[in-house]
Amino acid sequence: MERKLCILGSRGSIGKQAIESATHLGYQITGISANSSVKTLEDQVRLLKPEYCAVTDENAAAELKLKIKDTNTKLIAGKHSPSELASICDADTVLNSIIGFAGLLPTLSAIEAGKNVALANKETLVSAGEIVMKKAREKGVCILPVDSEHCAIHQCISGNESKYIQKLILTASGGPFFGKTYELLKDVTPEQALKHPNWSMGRKLTIDSASLVNKGLELIEAMRLYDLPEDKIEIIVQRESMIHSMVEFVDSSILAQLAVPDMRLCIQYSLTYPEKLPGLTPRLDLTKVAKLTFFEVDDESFPAINLARKAARTGGIAPCVYNGANEACVDLFLKKEIKFTDITHLIESALDTLSQEQENLTLEDILIADSTSRDFIYKQVKNKEYGSNNRYI
Repeated sequence: MERKLCILGSRGSIGKQAIESATHLGYQITGISANSSVKTLEDQVRLLKPEYCAVTDENAAAELKLKIKDTNTKLIAGKHSPSELASICDADTVLNSIIGFAGLLPTLSAIEAGKNVALANKETLVSAGEIVMKKAREKGVCILPVDSEHCAIHQCISGNESKYIQKLILTASGGPFFGKTYELLKDVTPEQALKHPNWSMGRKLTIDSASLVNKGLELIEAMRLYDLPEDKIEIIVQRESMIHSMVEFVDSSILAQLAVPDMRLCIQYSLTYPEKLPGLTPRLDLTKVAKLTFFEVDDESFPAINLARKAARTGGIAPCVYNGANEACVDLFLKKEIKFTDITHLIESALDTLSQEQENLTLEDILIADSTSRDFIYKQVKNKEYGSNNRYI
């Protein structure tokens, strides 16, 4: 039976690689979405012939409508078009690679419609993990992680019950600033932060990797995906990015998943699970790896992971505040309005000011917390109400 796929965020790095993987597997792509990028979307419409194309930017949508009027693809426009697409498209799986908090509502729409979700949008589970996982259980749908780390964990666990797991070990490349002191990090530029040593990613994710906020987000995501407490998740630096993560079991054995750094492997895994099929990822020749190196995270220079642990322990809206504050900080850093080290200063300030324990969170609570945390960061920077003395170690 032909498998059908909807790709949210089809113009980004993950989206384009998802098209490669799905095409290789012979999947029919029934829906695509992007914020704008008219030329890319027109090319994808003509190549894939999807039933629907969603465009959040209404000006771009109007332009694209004229460009593809000779096709049978139906256009959906506006802010909520990805959510509408996720709900109405004829697909077995919705792959969500939308960047940031904007991916939350489309994920929930796909789940509500009874579709499985291949999730490359970690912010969904960081901000509203309890709500999302509960809804997935209620609807009987599967959420499979596309992140290389969580894809690796999923493979290593391989049906083992949580009572047999001693800890999860997430690996980090260390990013472009591995080994640098806090003092040296103060003056790094966006251009330097965007030069990742091992992975080719979008701008936001690359900055998150440089600051190690990405690992903080992944820590909270792992808690939601695998229903484990924060203290059962360890993060170490694996510079070569060949070991994508590991699981230590109660008998002291450790299972690791290895592969060349290629997101197409994770994408294919999320689409074909529980099957393993030949894919596009090059084979890993262990004789040419030479060595694998491991290091502790430098929490003094990179406090982002400890801030994520603080948010996880606080609970309630704190993980959402962590994410929302970071998204605002990345925006400001890329615009050169704050320094690289200000990212974690500001996140800490937002957590200390806005976080609160709260049971029975609603979606409205999460939406308000996200908006409030962003507003807080922009106001702090505009009024210069932050400094470098409020570091969390």
